[in-house]
Amino acid sequence: MSTFSVMRKTNKPLLLLLGILAFAPCLALAAASGGNTPPISEMEVNDPSQEVRFSADEMQHDRELDIVTARGNVQVQQLQRILRADVIVYNRKQDFVTASGNVTLLEPSGDVLFAEFMELSGDLREGVIADLRAILKDGSLIAASGAKRTGANILNMRNAVYSPCRLCEDDPSRPPLWQVKAVKVIHDKKRQTIEYSDAWLEVAGMPVLYTPYLSHPDPTVKRKSGFLTPSFGSSTTTGSFLTTPYFFNIAPNADATLTPSFTADDGVILAGEYRHKFQEGNFEAHASIKENTPDSQQTYSTEEGIANIRGHISAKGRFDYDETWRWGFDANRQTDAAYMSRYGFTADNTRPEISNALASQGFVEGFRGRNYFYAGGTTFQNTLTNPDDTQTPLILPLVDFNHVGDPDRYGGHSTLDVNMLALSRSEGTDTRRLSFRGGWNLPHVAPKGDVYTLSAKMMGDFYHTNNHVVSGQDKTSDFAYRLMPQVALDWRYPFVRGEGKVYQMFEPIASAVVSPYGGNSSDIPNEDSQNLEFDDTNLFSDNRFSGLDRVEGGPRVNYGFKWGVFGEGGGSTSLLVGQSYRYKTDDTFATGSGLEDNFSDIVGRVHASPGSMLDIFYRTRLNKSNLEARRNEVDLSAGAPALRLSTRYSYFDRQEGSEFSGREEISGSLSSQLNKSWRSSLSATRDLNENDLRAMNLNLTYEDECFLLSTNINRTFFQNQELHPENSIVFRILFKTLGEVSPGVQVLNPNQTN
Repeated sequence: MSTFSVMRKTNKPLLLLLGILAFAPCLALAAASGGNTPPISEMEVNDPSQEVRFSADEMQHDRELDIVTARGNVQVQQLQRILRADVIVYNRKQDFVTASGNVTLLEPSGDVLFAEFMELSGDLREGVIADLRAILKDGSLIAASGAKRTGANILNMRNAVYSPCRLCEDDPSRPPLWQVKAVKVIHDKKRQTIEYSDAWLEVAGMPVLYTPYLSHPDPTVKRKSGFLTPSFGSSTTTGSFLTTPYFFNIAPNADATLTPSFTADDGVILAGEYRHKFQEGNFEAHASIKENTPDSQQTYSTEEGIANIRGHISAKGRFDYDETWRWGFDANRQTDAAYMSRYGFTADNTRPEISNALASQGFVEGFRGRNYFYAGGTTFQNTLTNPDDTQTPLILPLVDFNHVGDPDRYGGHSTLDVNMLALSRSEGTDTRRLSFRGGWNLPHVAPKGDVYTLSAKMMGDFYHTNNHVVSGQDKTSDFAYRLMPQVALDWRYPFVRGEGKVYQMFEPIASAVVSPYGGNSSDIPNEDSQNLEFDDTNLFSDNRFSGLDRVEGGPRVNYGFKWGVFGEGGGSTSLLVGQSYRYKTDDTFATGSGLEDNFSDIVGRVHASPGSMLDIFYRTRLNKSNLEARRNEVDLSAGAPALRLSTRYSYFDRQEGSEFSGREEISGSLSSQLNKSWRSSLSATRDLNENDLRAMNLNLTYEDECFLLSTNINRTFFQNQELHPENSIVFRILFKTLGEVSPGVQVLNPNQTN
C-alpha cells in the first residue's frame, strides 16, 4: 500500500502528481522491481484545506506521456469529496482523471454516485459518467444511461429513472412501487432542484401519467419558494373546486403561503398564512377573503344587509421585552357567524364544536421570582346564529397579580391575589370590580406520618355597576362589596404496604372550612361563576366556584379516601370517593349542582390500567339519597395495535340556570394496524337523548416509505341555518418527495336542500 498527501499549489489540482514527481526515484525503483511501489509516508503540508490524499495498492508513471496509473483499492480524497475505483488514470498534461471498475464518488452533500466509468477533471468537479447510479441524501435512487457533470453543481442525465422506494430484496430487478422515467433529468445542487423533461410516472411498472416537465426540490431543501401540491374535488358548500397553494420562502425566519381556491358555486376564496420568527418573539397570521354572491341562493345577511365581502383573520403574536416582561396579542374575527365553520377555517383560541365566541386580546405580563402580573383587554365576537351582540361584553382592563411568599422559619408561606376588571356592554350590565385574596398556609407532617395544612384567608370584593337589575326588585344597584374571612384545615394520612412487586396505598382525607354565611348578595352581578361543576377535581377545594363573583360561605366538611395498587411493571388501579357536608343549605348553589343540600352528592373516580392493552377511566356523581347517577363519564381503550377499541360515554343532568343543556352521548372508534403498510379505523358519535347519529367516519390507509393512499368516508348530521348535514368522501394520494394530491368529493344528502 502506498499513501501520500500533497498541497494544491495551482488550480490543476489533482493529486498525485506533485507528490509522485517528488518521489520519482522511488517510482523508478518500483518499476525496476516489477512495478510495486514501496510504502511512502504522508507528507507534511502547511495548508490542510488544500490537501489531496491519495492511496493505492500499486502505481505506475509514464514519464513520456506524463500519465500516472493507480490500480487496486484506489482512493483519492480532496476536502470532503472522495473518489474510489479499481483503476484510476491521471493525465497530467490535460488535467483529467479516468476511473473504471466499481467507481464510487462520495459528495459533500451526502449523495453517492456509482458507475462503471467516469472521466473527470483534475478537481473531480466536472466530467462525464457512464451507467450512472446514485443514492441521494434522503435515500432516493437515480439511475441513468449516462450523465454530464458541470462545476460539481449540475448533473445532466439522459434516459434516467428516479424513485424514493426501496427495491424488493427478493427480486431487485422488479420495478419499485412507483418511479419517474424521463428522457432528460437535471439535478442542480445550486438551485436545489431536480427537473425532468418528457417524463412518465409509473406505478408498479405501468405508466399512468405523462408530463412534458416536472420539478421538485432535492433532498437538501428544507424551505423553497414554489407551488405546493394542488387539491381538487367537489362539495355541497362550494361545488367543484381547485386549490393551488404557493409558498414564499421570504427569509430563514419568515415565510408566507397564498392559497387561492377556485370554486364553481362560490367564486374565488383567497386564503393566506404568514409566519415570522423574531429574535425576541414570533408572529403568525391566517386570513381569508371572498366576494359574497347575492345573486345565488347562498346569501348571508349582516346588520347592514347583504355583505359584499366575507372573510376572517386569526393572528397571534408573543414578544419578549426582557427576562421579566413580555407582551402579546390574539386577533380573531370573521364577517359573519358561520363563515369559518362553513369553509373549514379555525382560530387558535377556540374549538368550534364547543365555543360560541371568538376572543381577541392584547396583554402585557411579567414573571419574576414568585410573582406574576398580567394586564390586558379582551373582546368577543359571537359565533351563534342570529346572536344578540348587544350583550357581548368588552373587558378592558383586566389586571391580575399573584404572589407566593418565601417559606418562613415555621415552613409557612403567604399568598396574595389581586384582580381588577372593567366589563362593558352596549346594553345590559356594566361591571367594575376590584378583588383581593390574601392568605397564609402552614403545612405540617406529624411524627406518625399524617399531613396537616392550616390556611387562613381574607377575601374582599368591591363592585360598581351600571344597569344591574336586582332580581325581584324594581331597582338597579350601583355599589356593592363583601369581606369574607376563611380558615381551613386539611388532613391526610397515607398508608403504604408492599407485597412482592405490588404496592398498595390507602389515604383517608378530610378538610374543614369555616367562613361566614352569605356573601353572595343579589347586588353583586355574576359574570364569571355561572356554571359550576362539582366532581372529584374540586371535592376538597375551599371554594368550588370557578370565578370570583361567587364565593362559598358557611362551615362545611369535606371527606373521602384514595386507594391505589401499583405494580413495578407499570400497571395500576386507583379509586377516589368523597362527599361534602355543610351545616346549613346554601341557595347560591343551583338545583342539580349536587351541593344545594346539607349533604352533597357522592363523587368518585376509578382509573384502571393493568397494562398497555387496557385502560379504563370512570368518573361519576351519585345522588346521595338513592345513589342514582347524575353524571357518568367512561373512557375505555383496549386492545393491541392490530385491533384497538376506544370509546367514551358521557351523561350529565342539566343544572338550573346553566347555559348548557343535559347530555347523554356515546362515541367510539375501532382501529386496526392490519400489517406494516395497511391501517384502518371506524368511528361514530351518537346522541342518546335524541336517539340520533351525529357523525360517522371510515378510513382506510396504505403507507410505506415512498407512498401514501388514504380513503376517508365521513357523515356529519349537525344542522343550523347555514350548516347542513353532509356526506363526503376524500381520497388522499401522496407520492413522497414529489408532492401530494388530495381529491375530495362530498355527496349531497338526499334530504338536504340549499
